[in-house]
Amino acid sequence: MTATHIYDVLAVAAHRDDVEQTCGGTLLCMHAQGARTAILDLTRGEAGTRGTAEERAAEADAAAKLLQVEWREALDLPDGNITNSWENKLKVARIIRLLRPRVVIVPYWQARHPDHATAGVLGYEACFAAGLSKVELLDGSGAPLPAYRPFKIIYASLYADVRPSFVVDISEFIEPRLQSLLAYRSQYGDRPEGSGLFVPEEDIRERTFALARFYGLLGGVRYAEPFVQKEVGLVEDLRLIPVQSI
Repeated sequence: MTATHIYDVLAVAAHRDDVEQTCGGTLLCMHAQGARTAILDLTRGEAGTRGTAEERAAEADAAAKLLQVEWREALDLPDGNITNSWENKLKVARIIRLLRPRVVIVPYWQARHPDHATAGVLGYEACFAAGLSKVELLDGSGAPLPAYRPFKIIYASLYADVRPSFVVDISEFIEPRLQSLLAYRSQYGDRPEGSGLFVPEEDIRERTFALARFYGLLGGVRYAEPFVQKEVGLVEDLRLIPVQSI
């Protein structure tokens, strides 16, 4: 296997439908620029209040087509009980070595849902483990996968109470982003179970667009998705720094 990147961007999420909520527009934006994109869901949805794992799998496939991603799979980590174990790190690290993404998107490391918070830390540490040359991981044929680390790890922070490091303009893709979320009919259709936990179907559009509009205003565009990076940004030309100050 060569050192070139097979995929440009890999989004890692705890559950099927998390990517659609937090960075689906960004994946569409990257695809429009010619990037190869992929999604790794850590769980299969067997513990969800609504629907079954089988329903979620079919819905995730439909959503992936709407997001125009080239690869999507789900691991078998327990839904509702993701742990940052060495075994789980290696499962994710194996995918990192297989796909060799330049950029990995993971959930922000603080969240109401423990799975989301753990997925953020697990995703980061799996990227690190993937670069350990003495850790042996095999491909589907049993051949060893060479060590590899992504260049950039960023955190999808849509639902975090934190100021983003940057936002991505998704104005052109706001409608297909919404449709990818609505592909999860078992989750967002009007159903009696979990009615106190889930947003009513008629409110989904308003809430989705309102959040995207808020982050768009921060970046001087109509609709945007927010992200956090831990590194300091580097600027070569002060004249090209985006977003007007006053």
